[in-house]
Amino acid sequence: MTIEKSSVDLTTATGTMRCGIFRPTRTGRFPVVIFYSEIFQITEPIARTAAFLAGHGYVVVVPEVFHELNPIGTVLGYDDAGKDKGNADKFEKVLTAHDSDTEAIVEWVDRQEGCSGEIGAWGVCLGGHLALRAALHPRVKAAACFYATDVHSGTIPEGNGAQTFDRLAEIQGEILMLWGRQDPHVPVEGRQRIYQRFTELDLNFTWHELNAQHAFLRDEGDRYDPELAMLAQRLVLDLFHRAL
Repeated sequence: MTIEKSSVDLTTATGTMRCGIFRPTRTGRFPVVIFYSEIFQITEPIARTAAFLAGHGYVVVVPEVFHELNPIGTVLGYDDAGKDKGNADKFEKVLTAHDSDTEAIVEWVDRQEGCSGEIGAWGVCLGGHLALRAALHPRVKAAACFYATDVHSGTIPEGNGAQTFDRLAEIQGEILMLWGRQDPHVPVEGRQRIYQRFTELDLNFTWHELNAQHAFLRDEGDRYDPELAMLAQRLVLDLFHRAL
């Protein structure tokens, strides 16, 4: 399918949040996937990945994950300055603020005639964590979580709620967890801790560990692995085609 791109500014509990909207040009009612970015917000690689998914029959909503902490439209660079700012933002914004962002998107979806009402989530890096966090919402039926940071360590401040790891029993939908074995941000001990908890809770999940580095999906920079990226995207499409 061909796609069209737009944006919408949503009112959240913590301020105005701009979201990129990627959707098929074809008339119809399509499932929605909330696509959570890395700490750098809506970069060109993130936009291209969102467009890829939209072309397979989804309305893809990409929020500016740190909208409270930056001017609308801020995109951080894939450099030391961008990394330092993004990591500072990650540890300043509390998890409950991400929860209210997700709620604002769900409410927007319910007002859209072109959306079927079925909702999934996908995310990479920080966004992988946020996609898993979104799966706590009862409306989110499936979540694809790529190299999700800080779940095992509980290092993002929670606000007046609880860490994502401590709330995993609330997940009702299907989860796809995908990791790179050469990812230094989530070591094997951290992955094992999450896997063990998923197993104890008998969640509906699949688990993939690839010989890849952190951010191997990002089609920019020397960590990009095109063949593994294609494999991973196929897994995402299979999940959403099945669950949504």
